[in-house]
Amino acid sequence: MRNMMTKIERASRFRQRLAVAMKQTNTSQSGLARAIQADRSTLSQALTDDGARLPSAHLIGACASALGVSSDWLLGLSDRPESAADLLSNSFEVSQAPRAHVDEQIFDWHREALGYKIRHVPATLPDMLKTDEMLAWEYGPHMGRTTQQAINASRDRQEWMHNSRSEYEIAMPLYEVESFVRATGYYGGLTAAIRMAQTDQLITLSRALYPRLRIYQFDARRLYSAPITIFGPLLAVLYTGGHYMAFRDSQRIETFTGDFDLLVREAQRTARDFPDFLTDMRALIR
Repeated sequence: MRNMMTKIERASRFRQRLAVAMKQTNTSQSGLARAIQADRSTLSQALTDDGARLPSAHLIGACASALGVSSDWLLGLSDRPESAADLLSNSFEVSQAPRAHVDEQIFDWHREALGYKIRHVPATLPDMLKTDEMLAWEYGPHMGRTTQQAINASRDRQEWMHNSRSEYEIAMPLYEVESFVRATGYYGGLTAAIRMAQTDQLITLSRALYPRLRIYQFDARRLYSAPITIFGPLLAVLYTGGHYMAFRDSQRIETFTGDFDLLVREAQRTARDFPDFLTDMRALIR
């Protein structure tokens, strides 16, 4: 249990940190006094008093705001000098997401997490396991003449991911593969030839890359997950359709990791079962 500071210790910590913040921002006493609209003598007393007295909460907050630090840090209640707004900004970001998940941002995140386990709930079948024909069918209507460029980029990224030192765990709802095989719902109109080739590739890769690649299927009537990728302990990225929501604070990453691990524990089909299940489903392709 952390020891409580005495009043004298807290006042001393405040003076030390206020002086540090002023030095780092090249702010003089007179400059800070003007910024917080206080008498210079009041600020001078706050910096030189060697007793247990602290300035008013208003003055502490004004100093923190003017110097770009948090009041908690000035008072020794936190070891992070950033303000609450800065902490939130650093731990959470929203960025635009293209229709196809082959952009540079996704690849950068994979490279950043090299060597860590990457957990993934895809929006459809996993992009990193799709055939060229599947990518063209799925993203062609949205990407037009840039579709082939996206496919080429996807191939480069997939090759890198397959050869990386990261482990991949992928969790999909049971209905995803069945809808794909039967060409129903989202996959309506997908030709038998594309479905056959894609199924063969899934079978081949799920066997060849196991156990570094493990694919599980969960019952979406019992459990639900939005599309998400968790890059080890570094960040968790939710896909909303038009944007990525990226979280870097450890508490939320641990929460999302726990949710994903529940999908794996409760999976109706394990990674060992997946290739054989696909082999059986292949016979239904018409």
